[in-house]
Amino acid sequence: MLQINPVSSGLKSALQLAINSKTKPLGALGALETIALQIGLIQNTLKPQLNNPMMLVFAGDHGIVDEGVSPFPQAVTAQMVTNFLAGGAAINVFARQNGFGLHIVDSGVNHTFDQHAGLIDAKVGFGTRNFLHEPAMTLPQCEQAITRGAELVTRSINTGSNVFGFGEMGIGNTSSASCLMSVLCDLQIEECVGRGTGLDDRGLVKKIGILRQAVAHHSLVADDPMKVLMTFGGFEIAMMVGAMLGAAQKQAVILIDGFIATSALLVAAKMQPNILQYCIFSHCSDESGHKLMLEHLQAKPLLNLDLRLGEGTGAALAYPLVQAAANFLNEMASFESAGVSGKS
Repeated sequence: MLQINPVSSGLKSALQLAINSKTKPLGALGALETIALQIGLIQNTLKPQLNNPMMLVFAGDHGIVDEGVSPFPQAVTAQMVTNFLAGGAAINVFARQNGFGLHIVDSGVNHTFDQHAGLIDAKVGFGTRNFLHEPAMTLPQCEQAITRGAELVTRSINTGSNVFGFGEMGIGNTSSASCLMSVLCDLQIEECVGRGTGLDDRGLVKKIGILRQAVAHHSLVADDPMKVLMTFGGFEIAMMVGAMLGAAQKQAVILIDGFIATSALLVAAKMQPNILQYCIFSHCSDESGHKLMLEHLQAKPLLNLDLRLGEGTGAALAYPLVQAAANFLNEMASFESAGVSGKS
C-alpha cells in the first residue's frame, strides 16, 4: 500500500508571516489564506506553483443497478462516456474554461469502446457484481484498480502536473458511495442515501431498503477499509482511491469533488490518514449525505452551489479560487515592499 507522509511543516512560520505581511488586514482573505498556507506546505516552498492541472474522470458500472436503485438504465454510463469523448458534457465545458487537461478512464464500464485519444483503457472488468448478494469485486480486482489509479496519476505527474481533480461516471455509484459512507462513518443508511440521478419518493424508499439489506448482509467487513471497498465499491471508485493516494504520495494538490469522490477519499483516509493534508474540498454537494461526510472529515468546502452532477465539475469550478490563493501569495505586495504602513 502507498505510504503517505505528512506535509512538511518546516516553512509554516515563514509562510504564515508572508501571508500576514501582505497589504491587507490579518485574515482578510479568509479561506484563501488557509489554502495558500496549505499549498505552500504541500510543496514545501514560499512560492508555490500550480502546473498543468489534470482532471481524470473514472467510469464504471455497478451490479447493484439490477435491484432498481437508479431511474436510469446501466447503458447510460457508456453513453455518457461517449458524450465526454465528444466534448459535450459539463466537465468538458468547465475543464476547457479553467485550463484542465482531461482524460476519461474506462475503469470498468459494461461496454467495449473504440480507441479514442481522450480515453484511457484501464478496465478491470465489465462492471461490478451485485453487492446485495456478494462482494462487488474480488480482492485482486480491488488491488488492481487502486494500482492503476496511482499509475495514471504518476504518468501525469511525470509530464508536469502537480494539481489534480478527480471525477466519476457510473449509474448506481451513489448506492456504492452511500454504503461506503454508512460503514466507514458508522451512520445509519438512511442518513447516507439520496436521490442520486433523480429518484422519486417511492424509488428512494426502495433504494434505502435495498442498501439497508446490503449493509446488514456484509456486516463483518467494517474494520478493514480494503474489504469495505471491495464489498461495496465500484471499479471507478477504487481507481479513484488509488489516484488520490498516488497524488498525495507525490506531494500533489488534490481537489476533492462531490459525494462519490468524497466516498473514495473516506476509504483512502482510512488507509492513510495523512492524505487529508493534501486535499482541498471544492464544494458541498446537494446529494443527501455529503454534508455529513464532510463533517466526518472535518472539511470546509469552498463552494455551496447545490451541485449534484459529479464528473469532477465542482473541482473544476473551484479551481480558480485555488489559483487565486497561490497568486496572492506570489504576487501581492507586502506592507514593506509597497511602502504601506502596517497596523501599529
